[in-house]
Amino acid sequence: MNSPSRPSSQSTPARSNGSVPPSGQQGDKSRQGLARSLGHGQMAMIAMGSALGTGLFLGSGEAIGLAGPAVIISFAIGSLIAATIALAMGEMASRHPVRGGFGTLAARYLSPFWGYLSRWLYWIVTVCVTGAELVACAAYLTYWAPSIPIWAGILLFAALIVGINLASVGSFGVIEFFLSSIKVIAVFVFILIGAILVFVGMPGQSAPGLVEWTADGGFAPMGWAPVWIALSVVMFSFGGIELLSITAAEAKDPARSIRTAARTTIVRLAFFYVLCIGIVLALVPWRDAAGTGEDVATSPFVMVFDRIGIPGAAHITNLLVLIAALSAANANLYAGSRMLHSLATDHLAPRLAAFTTTRGVPIVGIACSTLGIAGAAALAFSGVGGVFNYMMSLVVFSVLMVWSLILVTYILFRHRGIQGATFTMPGGSVTAALGISGLLAVFATVFVRDSMQIAAAVGIPAVLVATALYFTVIRRRLDQGDIDEAFAEAERMR
Repeated sequence: MNSPSRPSSQSTPARSNGSVPPSGQQGDKSRQGLARSLGHGQMAMIAMGSALGTGLFLGSGEAIGLAGPAVIISFAIGSLIAATIALAMGEMASRHPVRGGFGTLAARYLSPFWGYLSRWLYWIVTVCVTGAELVACAAYLTYWAPSIPIWAGILLFAALIVGINLASVGSFGVIEFFLSSIKVIAVFVFILIGAILVFVGMPGQSAPGLVEWTADGGFAPMGWAPVWIALSVVMFSFGGIELLSITAAEAKDPARSIRTAARTTIVRLAFFYVLCIGIVLALVPWRDAAGTGEDVATSPFVMVFDRIGIPGAAHITNLLVLIAALSAANANLYAGSRMLHSLATDHLAPRLAAFTTTRGVPIVGIACSTLGIAGAAALAFSGVGGVFNYMMSLVVFSVLMVWSLILVTYILFRHRGIQGATFTMPGGSVTAALGISGLLAVFATVFVRDSMQIAAAVGIPAVLVATALYFTVIRRRLDQGDIDEAFAEAERMR
């Protein structure tokens, strides 16, 4: 393992392998690197776009069904765990804004194997999340057009986000900033209106207050163990914060942008999730908000306005949660294509995936990252029930492994005494260790939840196959110079 000391700007000149050539060096742009076009506001909104999606607006129904009103505590705990990951990752990425993000960092501070595994696991996460978010989009569409099959809705919205991702990264950033801004504003308005309805009431109606939190079996109607079990659903809601490190390779000013994005993203997410769930449960009985059957047909947020009878409000809310899911799918397709591009650049995936257009768009990576969309559409077409919930569980299982590797990498990063990060996480390695403990607790839900057991039955063999491929094929093709080059390139761009 090489020392992570600051590489010289003269070390390891860039080769034609998908990386950005140094100043003054020319190359075939169609096969060269990603474009540094993202501002810090766009980076923050891309991360928000990925994380603020169906985990809150649709998946929250399943979490409510598991824990009742006490799910509010589950979301609060989830926010704390996610904060440790975002801040640890942000600190490392502000010092090393490398392509491949946390995966490249793991390759340097842990070992090339862990860097390889974390990146492939995360690619699987993004592929599944993209499909799951489009399942949600199609479900929201049935609120207005129940005759449209779910699979048709998936393909309709897939065409839209693929088109957006095929644009230049600058155009993608503008569009995603716009979509994420809509849902951030919408969530803020929901919180404002919801708080008024809860504590003031509508004209001619008394304010319900927080009575519903304890009206049906108390605050924790199934006991306190389900608060822990619900974390297996809740943590899906925070998937996407990893984009803070992945977007660093395309940031105009990585050090400043990552610092700003890491801080604002986690504060907004914690604020939005906890308050939104609290308001929903104050206005809708928790058993109703939990939905019925295996799939939640409509969002608990739509139910709020349906029940209180505000004309047209439910339609507007459904449109907004659809935009939220579409934005999350859009951001995850972006993340998957960039992760696959970095894998190919570092000889960990077929070289074809390193190909970029003249606008710096990894077109092959985008095509390969639509596999989750195709899988979701095929499952929906076959009539398999619970598609969203099963995909969500597989995502949670995989992303927990990725997050754990991020925190272990951070502990070694701090142990090496690396200087130059633009901010530090409070508590440092101790906070990271607490975060790992929280993730292990969520992992343990595999023993009590059927969907997590199914996810493990898929995820564990996938890890074993990836491991076998690494030691039989990939390891002999590795070139440490690729990792050194990524760090040298990041130093030039800081």
